Amino acid sequence: MFRKFFGGRENPPRQETDIEREISALYNILVDVMGSDRLVLQAGKMDALRYMRSADPAERVLALRRILEENPTLNPPPKPNEIHQQVVALSELIADIMARRQVEDKIERKINEKLEREHQDYVKDIRLQVLKEEDPAAETPHDQKKREELEALDGVHLTQSVMELLRPQSLEEIVGQERAVKSLRSKLASPYPQHLILYGPPGVGKTTAARLVLEAVRGTLLSPFAKDAPFVETDGTTLRWDPRDVTNPLLGSVHDPIYQGAHKQLADSGIPEPKPGLVTDAHGGILFIDEIGEMDIMLQNKLLKVLEDKRVFFESSYYDPADERVPPYVKMLFEKGAPADFVLIGATTREASALNPALRSRCAEIYFEPLTPAHIVDIVNNAAQKLNVELEDGLAEIISEYTIEGRKAINILADAYSLALDRDEDRALHTNLPVRIERNDVYEVAQVSRLYQFVTRKASSKPAVGHIFGLGVSGFLGSVIEIEAVVFPAEKGKGTIRFNETAGSMAKDSVFNAASVLRQVTGKDIHDFDVHINVIGGGNIDGPSAGTAILAALVSAVTGKRIRQDVAVTGEISLQGRVRPVGGVFEKAYGAKQAGIKILVIPKENAKDIPRAHLGLKIFPVETAEDAFKKIFADAVEFADEKKFFPATDKVDTVKKISATTVTAEELEMLTGVEKS
Repeated sequence: MFRKFFGGRENPPRQETDIEREISALYNILVDVMGSDRLVLQAGKMDALRYMRSADPAERVLALRRILEENPTLNPPPKPNEIHQQVVALSELIADIMARRQVEDKIERKINEKLEREHQDYVKDIRLQVLKEEDPAAETPHDQKKREELEALDGVHLTQSVMELLRPQSLEEIVGQERAVKSLRSKLASPYPQHLILYGPPGVGKTTAARLVLEAVRGTLLSPFAKDAPFVETDGTTLRWDPRDVTNPLLGSVHDPIYQGAHKQLADSGIPEPKPGLVTDAHGGILFIDEIGEMDIMLQNKLLKVLEDKRVFFESSYYDPADERVPPYVKMLFEKGAPADFVLIGATTREASALNPALRSRCAEIYFEPLTPAHIVDIVNNAAQKLNVELEDGLAEIISEYTIEGRKAINILADAYSLALDRDEDRALHTNLPVRIERNDVYEVAQVSRLYQFVTRKASSKPAVGHIFGLGVSGFLGSVIEIEAVVFPAEKGKGTIRFNETAGSMAKDSVFNAASVLRQVTGKDIHDFDVHINVIGGGNIDGPSAGTAILAALVSAVTGKRIRQDVAVTGEISLQGRVRPVGGVFEKAYGAKQAGIKILVIPKENAKDIPRAHLGLKIFPVETAEDAFKKIFADAVEFADEKKFFPATDKVDTVKKISATTVTAEELEMLTGVEKS
């Protein structure tokens, strides 16, 4: 039958052997697997047709081998004893082909099914896109689900933050910064507003004052700010930028069409898209940069360029001005730049020396003052009214001992309020009576938060020998420095001086200067005593401002004269006994006030740096050590009519000779006999 199918010659019927039936079955399977047409073509290529029609089983096996192994050179036909073995091998080969064909068919079906699904999805997307173009408000199920999730989140509200609730809502509520707020307002209300830098410790209201001042001057006759002038706020510590200008949230950047994902229409055309930054958002208003001193120095210099040009310019190698597909707004941004005419207000807790000098030269500078305990008390009482709580007597004063920051004081009050609610929940829920905050609530907050009393009253009405209050300043905070001196008689000319090594070299130089002036004003030779001078607490005295205080302590210890303990003194002492000017007098006054000091003695040249009767202090500017002694020593009135507070000596000429030249500390030690510790 198979031979007839392939055009083989009809032979007289005869009985087929088993091996012939197996060979015929293999050919029939090949017809099913490959198809008759493909089998004939394959047999023709392999020169196997004549063997397929042969009546010899060996030749027919050879034809099968050539077809399956695709080798037309196979010869000779197998021997009779090899036919069965080759038929078995060909059967296994055909079985492998059939198995592989089934797997291929299965994979092919899956591929076709996937292609069909993707085709349907593609058609669906096209339909949705057409519908969206017809109705832009339409959204996909995925978009709808995401929107519903956001709406659900937006519907969840806990409560208003306590800082938001208690934040000042008007300029009158900003406590302790009247002069700074007045200066800030005058500079912004002017027809020619200035760029500003606000200095001051944290938590005193710099950011709030800037925001409220803008609200106050918007739309006024002289102010250039419109009623809708923006107030854009950012933080210098978080402003990050790429030197390649790939990203710059402050000044703006260009999104190229390949890597950064410009707008789809621009990306398809290969057009870069400029993205204006915060300076453009602040156009016509105020750009407020908190902690401006933390900004990268290069970014500060770029900002200076914007302040000069009042525009931001963009560059991109992808921009082709001759490309007609470039939208007009993109061309305008590249050719004219983005407008950036704003007033810069920077705030910092750093000292002025830490800022870029070029930036400072373009800005007016305003110093916000440290808050006194009285200011903290006012802030706490105002916050208590907004919270509708009742404070135990003296509670606001207790909080004022733990902080000099208004924000921190409010946080302490809020924490104590939470404890009071937890303690008396029934009263808060079931009565209209205000919650009562007690002292113990504040003490518990202080213990849990590891707070320590910032303000320690050190002043006293009882005079003391060899003990005086000097003044120091760190950042924007002044503090009282306790200096004490004690002397012991020593063998004449062999006395020594000991002084804190931790107090710093400047303070040690002040000791040597004071030792020289001591001989001038008292006639006492310092090297006749063993002298020990100590700065209580071991603090570092940065600068010569403790010179007058050290001299007074030495004079008191040597002469036994008592020093008033409600007086603080600052000023460098020269070898001629003159009190020279120092820095930070304004801040030092706050430190003196917090310590309970009543009288402040300062160099006369610093008198213009501080208002008269500032903070209720009696402020006495002095020129010489003798003038200072009249305010420092408790019994100075006894000598008020004398020419000098202490009698002069015959050793004055020696001091004058020393003061007429510039000498080193070692030379001063040799001349005066004062031994360095």
